[in-house]
Amino acid sequence: MLGIAKKLFGTENDRKLKKLRPIVERINALEPQMEAMSDDQLKAQTDLFKARLEKGETLDDLLVEAFATVREAAKRSLGQRHYDVQLIGGITLHRGEIAEMRTGEGKTLVSTLAAYLNALSGRGVHIVTVNDYLASRDAEWMGRVYNFLGLTVDCINNHDAYGPGRKAAYDADITYGTNNEYGFDYLRDNMKLSVAEMSQRGHVYAIIDEIDSILIDEARTPLIISGPTEDRAELYRTLDAIVPLIDESGYEVDEKARSATFNEEGNEQLEQILRDRDLLEGESLYDIENVTIVHHANQALKAHRLYTANKDYIVKDGEVVLIDEFTGRMMQGRRLSEGLHQAIEAKEEVDIQAENQTMASVTLQNYFRLYKKLSGMTGTAETEAGEFHEIYKLEVLVIPTNRPIQRIDIEDVIYRTEDEKFAAIVDEIAECKKKGQPMLVGTVSIEKSEKLSEFLTARDVEHKVLNARYHEQEAEIVAMAGVPSAVTIATNMAGRGTDIQLGGNVDMRIEAETPEDADEKTRERIAENIRSEVAALKEQALKAGGLYVLGTERHESRRIDNQLRGRTGRQGDPGTSKFYLSTEDDLMRIFGGDRLKNMMGKMGWEEGEELTNRFMTKAVERAQGKVEARNFDIRKNLLKFDDVMNDQRKTIFEQRMEFMTDDDVSDVIQDFRHQLCEDLILKHVPKKAYAEQWDIKGLSEAAKEAMNIEFPFAAWAEEEGIADEEMSNRFKDASDRVATELADGIPEDEMQRVEKQVLLQVIDRNWREHLQQLDALKSVIGMRAYGQRDPLNEYKSEAFTLFDKLLISLREDVTAAIFRLLLNTQIQRQQMRQQAESQATPQPAPQALSGARSPMELMGAAPGPGETLAPAPDAQQLAELPRNAPCPCGSGKKVKQCHGKVA
Repeated sequence: MLGIAKKLFGTENDRKLKKLRPIVERINALEPQMEAMSDDQLKAQTDLFKARLEKGETLDDLLVEAFATVREAAKRSLGQRHYDVQLIGGITLHRGEIAEMRTGEGKTLVSTLAAYLNALSGRGVHIVTVNDYLASRDAEWMGRVYNFLGLTVDCINNHDAYGPGRKAAYDADITYGTNNEYGFDYLRDNMKLSVAEMSQRGHVYAIIDEIDSILIDEARTPLIISGPTEDRAELYRTLDAIVPLIDESGYEVDEKARSATFNEEGNEQLEQILRDRDLLEGESLYDIENVTIVHHANQALKAHRLYTANKDYIVKDGEVVLIDEFTGRMMQGRRLSEGLHQAIEAKEEVDIQAENQTMASVTLQNYFRLYKKLSGMTGTAETEAGEFHEIYKLEVLVIPTNRPIQRIDIEDVIYRTEDEKFAAIVDEIAECKKKGQPMLVGTVSIEKSEKLSEFLTARDVEHKVLNARYHEQEAEIVAMAGVPSAVTIATNMAGRGTDIQLGGNVDMRIEAETPEDADEKTRERIAENIRSEVAALKEQALKAGGLYVLGTERHESRRIDNQLRGRTGRQGDPGTSKFYLSTEDDLMRIFGGDRLKNMMGKMGWEEGEELTNRFMTKAVERAQGKVEARNFDIRKNLLKFDDVMNDQRKTIFEQRMEFMTDDDVSDVIQDFRHQLCEDLILKHVPKKAYAEQWDIKGLSEAAKEAMNIEFPFAAWAEEEGIADEEMSNRFKDASDRVATELADGIPEDEMQRVEKQVLLQVIDRNWREHLQQLDALKSVIGMRAYGQRDPLNEYKSEAFTLFDKLLISLREDVTAAIFRLLLNTQIQRQQMRQQAESQATPQPAPQALSGARSPMELMGAAPGPGETLAPAPDAQQLAELPRNAPCPCGSGKKVKQCHGKVA
């Protein structure tokens, strides 16, 4: 019934597309008018559009004319004309939706339409790519269109992380960059001490290329800026040597859940080994002193049993570099947390870097949800449409291809063992190579790609390997994968960004084969020869059947398989795709491959014989569906926990921004001080309590610790009829007077600058400590489930309590820091006066807070118990000083309580 209804009324996707057709027709109708314009007239359209926006028109009002303008500019600057389906893609992006467009349909060109239109507002457009190469390439390539129309374009990348070019890149009308760099810049900006130092200027509109790769595949790992902690290299090495000594029966490994834990037997063995090596503190492994050792022993177990070289990571230049399981690329700079990366470094016997503590973090989900409007494009989004809608409120529109698809998808074949499968794959490759058909062979890991490479080398089959080890040659290898008889082995083809063109990539060949010093005539001759050669090679490849995509196993995500398939059959070209599986593949093994292998054995399946069964293919797809659902749950769970932190992060970052933009934060400092006064009174002088119940001694000590000043609480408490409210008001007034006296003589603008600096730095320090507490809480909160309590609700409750403590700490630390700073400044000024008088020289001007030492240095130099900043004063100095003045020795006490104390 559902199928009949779809035929009669069309799908919802069809109805959406139908509504966009009239807009496309209106854009097409303007093409003759645009073609008649000169280059200058076309460029002048940009200023006209901006003027119309200022007069009250909207971007939607300008869409038709703006898109027609961009199409004409692309024809003149790139020699490329947007197809009608690309115009539909541009409208979809502008509306804040996801455009699903097949590989080879020109998504990069599609982005120019929505980017240009939205850049007219002057608030900046961010275009997000999966790697630096694509960011640089697209900024230069598509930049020709934007520059032609008078807009500015720039690109951020890893090599300019802190340079002045960073801010300039964000100030451009259109900025290209990777998702990680945008996220890290957001975190860095919220660690700066002034608005002038910040790079980003807001989050208005973003277009994400390969949106499924970025918002789904990479969203499981948050972006973290870290700082080093203590060095524990010896501990990691010791535990790495111990783990292999534990019997296999002493631990349990769950590959589905990616977990490895010691069982009771393993814990007993571990305890005995640690005791023999004199590493155990106390009587038992479970004593509180051994928590750290147990944690790192578990991490060492995971490193040995769950993380495999050339699959999960590679060792390059003496470093352990993680591999992105979805794209097969190296994740430079990314490290596993909680000592796991160090455990892998110990296993691989490379230098162990110090474990890091979190200074700032954000998930990709919550970073991209900052944008007022978000859109994206990919070849495979429909299978994840539910997640896009639930997490990001993004709708997916599947856009038809410009030409009908001619690709043939052959049924999967299954073999008993991996070696049998690889032998069959090599036979198939050799056969295709003989008839001149180009082949793209997809693998799921570096290890598998290199194993297949060995098989092919043994058979003398020429081929190229593309994986994280050859990352730099990625674009060149992919671009030439369509040459007849070419065999390219690629680890995960997600988001490669370079089309495989039959016959080869003309532009890349021209760039590579033309000498830099060649004149224009020579360049044109070389280009013409290459075009003729590529055209002939394309014809040859087409006759051989087009590109053959061969998958060596199914990935855990159907979307990644679809991305691999989508590499063939671009722009109506013929092509073939086929997957080869074995019962030893990870996905098959985890989801019942052993049962299938035994069944094949019982049925008398001969070595090398293949099984083609539609039901088996469906079973594999069901297994993939289970993994996708589990991964979605992991991402959703991560997001639920991060949402708790995100609310707190937004509060802190917004407050921080407000303080940075305020010229004067003295009212905030005063509010913090007054709130602290109220908190101390409430704690020690409870409401409606009798005077005998007041803790005046505790109040005096707490106030002195907080402000380095003694207040006459005892005298106030003895007064008739005084209550907690009056005590609180006196405390506030007295603290105000002391602060005013200590700040006397300091220039107002200098005081404002220092107050702001202190406020921001104290916030940053407390926020870092708060993040560490939340990380620790998150790592243990799951245990609450054993007590029949929901870990998420428990986390929310505990996190709220911790945030409340953070706010209290902010008040205390800011107040203490300001008083400490002012006291130190007055002490230094007093010492300078005394020194000037003793030398009978003119008195120097009072030193401002902007002296040789920074406010935070002065704060750090504040005297603690028994510490001094200067020599003890002599009798004459003491006689000249008021009894209540701070002692010039720097102890922080008054003269009468320190060196002026009467014995």
